Amino acid sequence: MTAAPGKRIIIVGGGASGVLMACHLLRDPRDNCVVTLIERRERVGPGLAFSTDRPEHLLNVRAANMSAFPDDPLHFWHWLSEAAASRFEPCPDPYCFAPRHLYGEYMSQLIAQERAGPDGQDRLTIVRGECRTIEERAGRVVATLDDGTTHLGQVAILATGNEAYDWQQADRHVSPWTAEATRAAEIGKPILILGTGLSMVDYVLTLLQKGFAGPIHALSRRGLLPRVHRDASPVRFDKEDIPFGASGASLLRWFRARLADHERQDGDWRGVVDGVRPFSQEIWWKLSSRSKARLLEHARAHWDVHRHRMAPQADRQLQEAMASGQLRILSGRMLSCEAGEHGLSVSYRPRGQPAPEMLSVGSIIDCRGITGDPFLSTNPVLQSLLRQGLARVDALRIGIDVSADHAVLDASGAASRRLFAIGPLTRAAFWETVAIPDIREQCTRLARQIGLLSVAA
Repeated sequence: MTAAPGKRIIIVGGGASGVLMACHLLRDPRDNCVVTLIERRERVGPGLAFSTDRPEHLLNVRAANMSAFPDDPLHFWHWLSEAAASRFEPCPDPYCFAPRHLYGEYMSQLIAQERAGPDGQDRLTIVRGECRTIEERAGRVVATLDDGTTHLGQVAILATGNEAYDWQQADRHVSPWTAEATRAAEIGKPILILGTGLSMVDYVLTLLQKGFAGPIHALSRRGLLPRVHRDASPVRFDKEDIPFGASGASLLRWFRARLADHERQDGDWRGVVDGVRPFSQEIWWKLSSRSKARLLEHARAHWDVHRHRMAPQADRQLQEAMASGQLRILSGRMLSCEAGEHGLSVSYRPRGQPAPEMLSVGSIIDCRGITGDPFLSTNPVLQSLLRQGLARVDALRIGIDVSADHAVLDASGAASRRLFAIGPLTRAAFWETVAIPDIREQCTRLARQIGLLSVAA
């Protein structure tokens, strides 16, 4: 079965998730979908994740695994070798870590090509503006923008990506992507970074690139740093090997046993993590709510630093900064911050210690990253759907509830026939939904499903 002629699809979000979704819908002209892509930023493609213009910010996935299309795994690498070769230090093979801004360009070029249309027909409309509401009316979806214009479709797909933190709510905290953060690097006073994940790595690399010579303190609850990529072949697991439906505790015991077995054979732990990855969404889907909550509390940080690794080039610079004493990694909680004549006086409690310690810094840069709690999101279309009861926040408050086929669940738990979601919004259902390899698989499945979907009024 193929799609009905002229099936109209609205995609809200023109970052990587939305562009990948549009490309997969439009790639096969036989499906004859007509797509309206709504994006509030001037550029379509980079989104929040790939909008950096700093060459030192590298992808944390090898080029060989960043293709937009699962059936053409070297698509991005070939683009790098041809379209971006003059602006990118060549790698000897597809296993390099390219500058992240180039991936934003790759996304932009992909959508530009789809806009032209391989069949000579323009089946893509790009609308620049902020989507305020989505409603269901008379068997259709209606998207209303901030300027009052409306767009009609038979299906709407939420691809809004990572929800940015509301920096205005954090007293004296500065986003690493703002002009204030740039000025902090130029002033030269000691800097406190909240968070020790990949956003912290990017900001530290920028400080070093700009010649910042002052002290850098990075504080997080556990003080864990992302691990570094190394060459390691994934361990092959059959589906029968995976303890689907086990409790969180049993799952961790199984995982640790596999790690121990592999290391006894001189294997690298990365092989076990990468071997489990293809099953991670189904593992998460089949966990009980209680097990999910316990894993989030006790294992999430450890999984994240092993799963989301940094490029070797980034690790070398970070290690040098720590070895020189310029960069200190602290574990603990920030307690208070007071402005004084010479800067900010910060009180924090080191992990496992009863007494607080003090830091004197010029700026606080908040690199704790994204928020998964939709209640904290400033995204108007998401808040509108929640108010209407067309969507609901999951019990763990890390995303919205969706079905196994990406249909958004309403307040009563019923799956929509016209409203779907992909990417980080769906982490409550699938967990591994923030990296390009995971998102492109979602797009492949949903494009195929929409092609077979009957959405007659």
